[in-house]
Amino acid sequence: MTLSYPPEILVFVAVLIPFIGALLIPIFHHAPNLREAVTLATAGTLFLTVLGLLGPVLTGARPEALNIEVVPGLALAFKVEPLGMLFALIAAGLWIVTSIYSIGYMRGNDEPRQTSYYVCFAVALGCTIGIAFAKNLFTLFLFYEALTLSTYPLVAHKANAEAIRAGRIYLLLLLGTSLVLLLPAIVITWSLAGTIDFTPGGILEGKVSGAVIGLLLALYAFGIGKAALMPLHFWLPAAMVAPTPVSALLHAVAVVKAGVFTIVKVVVYVFGLDVLRGSGHSDWLIYVAGATVVLASLVALRQDNLKRLLAYSTVSQLSYVVLAAAILTPISVIGAALHIAAHAVSKITLFFAAGSIYTAAHKTEISEMKGIGRRMPWTMGAFAIGA
Repeated sequence: MTLSYPPEILVFVAVLIPFIGALLIPIFHHAPNLREAVTLATAGTLFLTVLGLLGPVLTGARPEALNIEVVPGLALAFKVEPLGMLFALIAAGLWIVTSIYSIGYMRGNDEPRQTSYYVCFAVALGCTIGIAFAKNLFTLFLFYEALTLSTYPLVAHKANAEAIRAGRIYLLLLLGTSLVLLLPAIVITWSLAGTIDFTPGGILEGKVSGAVIGLLLALYAFGIGKAALMPLHFWLPAAMVAPTPVSALLHAVAVVKAGVFTIVKVVVYVFGLDVLRGSGHSDWLIYVAGATVVLASLVALRQDNLKRLLAYSTVSQLSYVVLAAAILTPISVIGAALHIAAHAVSKITLFFAAGSIYTAAHKTEISEMKGIGRRMPWTMGAFAIGA
């Protein structure tokens, strides 16, 4: 079942649905069953709406929506293309399973502030869909920043000293990199190209060359701190103090995925593969991504805390996405997109298993988990498949 409406309407509705859900959830603060039913209904409706866009996109349509000009040359606008379609499908689909998991986890561990948790989760998914369907860098930047702000309360959810410290690191690094590096990169792009619309083949051909391309690419690559490239990765392991469903959101559904998705989109639709290939100043990104793959894997091997190990695994695994995009061939970009999808499914499975171990056995350290496979065979079987 999909929703049969004009694609242009579905684009706008898809962005809007999670925010409507976020407004409805607090109404049922004192009725947990209804509150969680609203969450599930919102997630399901979003998935059906996004799924309704798949057919038109596969047949070559690129539906657009909104297009509100804020100032001359800068518009809040949405447009669906294949890469964004894939990202939106992943986020919308995994929101359903994460919501189901959240109900059991939050109740089973008697977590506080459950209503605000579901509200922030819904807002985060709305921002993620906004990023996926952004027509230009301006729209993407607005939703990118909103995603940071909406996930901060989730990272600091436990409200203890460790969680508050992790939240501060999260805000400082993600807002700092985006405001100091990403925003100037967007302004420079606008001044050079006269547009910041995502365009197949890029918008910088003939507008910039040589070392300037390498510098601009660096501003984007490190300004998109959510991608967690080393050395700007340490916010992610720190954020593992959050409840496990939040960790799943950060790794599999929204935040880090939004980072690597944005890097791929900038490489393809802002620079263009041919421009970067011809410049000779983009190879450094291959080495940075490759080094992150290796170093993060080595650090992961030294972790005893299971969620921190999975965090460093994510840093490593999603650097493969950046590495593939940096190879600058159409097939490598397809590989990057497919790895986003594969990692999302596998990593959410791993975090769900970690949360199940914590809920059932109250264990977080690997050294304490001897015999856990015999005690929880289904959970560890799922963990093995996810790994």
